[in-house]
Amino acid sequence: MTTEQTQNAPGGTATLAGRTVARIGFGAMQLAAMRPGRPAPDRDTALAVLRSAVGQGVNHIDTAQFYGAGACNELIRDALHPYPHDLVLVSKVGVDDSGHSLVPAQRPEQLRAGVEANLASLRTEQLAVVNMRRLDAPPGLRAEGDQLVDLDSQLAELIKLRDEGKIGAIGLSNVSPGQLRHALPAGIACVQNAYSVLDRSSEPVLALCREHGLAWVPFWPLGSGGFPGVARVTDHPAVVAAAASLGATPAQAGLAWQLAHYPHTLLIPGTTSQAHLHDNIAAGGLRLPPGTLATLDRLAPAA
Repeated sequence: MTTEQTQNAPGGTATLAGRTVARIGFGAMQLAAMRPGRPAPDRDTALAVLRSAVGQGVNHIDTAQFYGAGACNELIRDALHPYPHDLVLVSKVGVDDSGHSLVPAQRPEQLRAGVEANLASLRTEQLAVVNMRRLDAPPGLRAEGDQLVDLDSQLAELIKLRDEGKIGAIGLSNVSPGQLRHALPAGIACVQNAYSVLDRSSEPVLALCREHGLAWVPFWPLGSGGFPGVARVTDHPAVVAAAASLGATPAQAGLAWQLAHYPHTLLIPGTTSQAHLHDNIAAGGLRLPPGTLATLDRLAPAA
């Protein structure tokens, strides 16, 4: 594998809400049983993976209270509290766990309740960033009825929470270019949209992030095998071939493409495996040759 080693910061560093973070972070969702047929890892394994991630330089953890009805937050707390001074905890609101399934939680008072629940379960006084997940469009849940809430009302509540010191910064998830542009005056730190080498439909949103220097935190950076119509990056022959030519794994090639595409990209791959964690962190040192980048760029049109 052709790599450049990064001292104590996998993938190098970028800025998130005024904090310096490693560009390879950790997404906690897989630490809970979020999908039928995929059991959660045992507690000791989950705790060990979290501690290992931080021990290898990861200082950006993405979570949500609705991941496993609080299970992910509890694991993060038990593994890492009291938190290292440089650890950036990022959570998400706009969805809730009913105890049986995920449900929309878009109303301002529900956003506030979500923040409070995250603070309590993580045992922290402030969340560095809270991403507000909109439910206007796929993938996943769609808002209906009283869950159809205007963006301004949601931003107003998040601004109050920021002014109160309960959140450090506001992020957005699953938004259109128009929504991001409308929200910019509120002060937006980052955007989380689905995006991969095989799905560049959010390219116009990324273009706005480039224009304004916002952190870009793609979810499903390798696609997802668990959702209809979402292709797995690691199965594509061109990605497999590119990885083989570099002595890397397809996952590493897909993650390295993300890092090369925009210098303010922050990745949050999740795993329940120490081996996969090591591979994900090692992807931060993989440099794709120009020809390989050009080949991968052609796999999906930039929207």
